[in-house]
Amino acid sequence: MSETKITHVAAGILIRADGQFLLGSRPAGKPYAGWWEFPGGKLESGETALQALTRELQEEMGIRVTAAQPWLVQTFVYPHAHVRLNFFKVSGWEGELHPHEGQQFAWQTPGRLNVEPVLPANTPILRGLQLPAVLAFSNVAELGETAWLATLQTQLAQGLRWLVLREPQLDADSYAALARQTLALAQEHGCQVLLHGQPELAEVLGAAGVHLPARQLMQTTTRPGGWCGASVHNAAELAKAAELGLDYVVLGTVAASQSHPGGATLGWDGFSALVGQGWPFPVYGIGGLSAADLDAAQAAGAQGVAILRAAWR
Repeated sequence: MSETKITHVAAGILIRADGQFLLGSRPAGKPYAGWWEFPGGKLESGETALQALTRELQEEMGIRVTAAQPWLVQTFVYPHAHVRLNFFKVSGWEGELHPHEGQQFAWQTPGRLNVEPVLPANTPILRGLQLPAVLAFSNVAELGETAWLATLQTQLAQGLRWLVLREPQLDADSYAALARQTLALAQEHGCQVLLHGQPELAEVLGAAGVHLPARQLMQTTTRPGGWCGASVHNAAELAKAAELGLDYVVLGTVAASQSHPGGATLGWDGFSALVGQGWPFPVYGIGGLSAADLDAAQAAGAQGVAILRAAWR
């Protein structure tokens, strides 16, 4: 039996300074004509994904890419083709957009699309675009509940919009009580709160979703509802997250941290090697990091950084 032929595609997510991203309609005469997608096209013989993206965006819309970061890799089986899509975040380009193939363009706000239908292979990408560059983890264990809640109010007022409530030292009743207080504060500011390892409680309390520790991830057979991420340390755990269709992962430990003194670290080279295997979700770096490490993280292929102590200073 012959192996299924995989069509390799490069796709660009053009992102403006205001955070909006570009979708284009598929031209008449192509499969799924009129459906919306991220612009790009097939790799030609000998091309890298970035070279193909640069060529395709020049041909399709007349722009020259000046800054593009590899982001996600999505494999999808359509009735007409089995495709492997290499998505890039494109933050810099020269020239004005022109529909060279008769397509339409539409700038979109993450989480609030106003065009449809969108090609199904793009669904994880659209969710990923709603995620922040900095993901905060709570730190009640060190600050104490009263001080942390006060700091949380300050951070929410300053724009904190995503939070993982991770407090493994608390018993079930104490954690649930803290979760209720946290959610009440967060909802006033539109902050998404993920509970740590407790999908049932997240559903009961109306949290945005759940973040799974690595051990729980490997034992999970059905993806929890809502937003769902996980902590991972190696390729096997990354593969399990992909199998479950998670929205994101945090990968570490990247650098030495107070939580894991003397422990093994990936460094950005080790992090980049794992991320570079290609995963259908954004990956955050974690471990000894702060917002100051954001550029290094993204250069290594990360969505951004997940931070604990640095989030509450």
